[in-house]
Amino acid sequence: MSRIYHSSHIFKACVFAVLSVILSGCATTRDISPESSIHYDASYDFADKKKIVNHLSTSLMQFVDESSVRPTLISYGIGNQTSEHINTGGISDDIRLVLVQSGRYQMINEAQRSNINTETDYQQAGNVAISQRIQQGKQLGADFVLAGTLRSIVKKQPRQIRFNKKKLVYYTLNLELTDTETGAVAWADKVEIARESSQPIIGW
Repeated sequence: MSRIYHSSHIFKACVFAVLSVILSGCATTRDISPESSIHYDASYDFADKKKIVNHLSTSLMQFVDESSVRPTLISYGIGNQTSEHINTGGISDDIRLVLVQSGRYQMINEAQRSNINTETDYQQAGNVAISQRIQQGKQLGADFVLAGTLRSIVKKQPRQIRFNKKKLVYYTLNLELTDTETGAVAWADKVEIARESSQPIIGW
């Protein structure tokens, strides 16, 4: 009995080892272009971020073209109201990068304010020569607040006899510029993305 039990364990170990070699040998990696629109399912992916950033950045450029001044913006990010764990900070960062590189906007770095205050306190404490200390009261005030919200609606096929299960996901991202003096919305735009995925009931 003990021999049969021992042989069974050896057989299982051999099968596991063979499968591990086969599966590891099948794995491949390849580079793809960030410009590619490759979707493996209906969920949000990097191609969607590219579309959102391009559309909203272009729209913001058109807004500033209508003005003779160079507005100062501060971004308070994009809220994620979807059911997915989407890092909307990547969208905000990419839009800010485009605006800064364009030279048409001044962007206040809200994320570094606490670090600036720490450095200012250090200098004003007497650790830095007076001639080299940061002059207080020189920071820019924002003309506009840039903020938005990402939402989604997910619709799944009702239960029924079928060979494939389908899912439809609708994303919408609204972005707004709010005038800090009046509180009025000076500019607003949105991007919509709708995608359907179909997956076999039986498959890998």
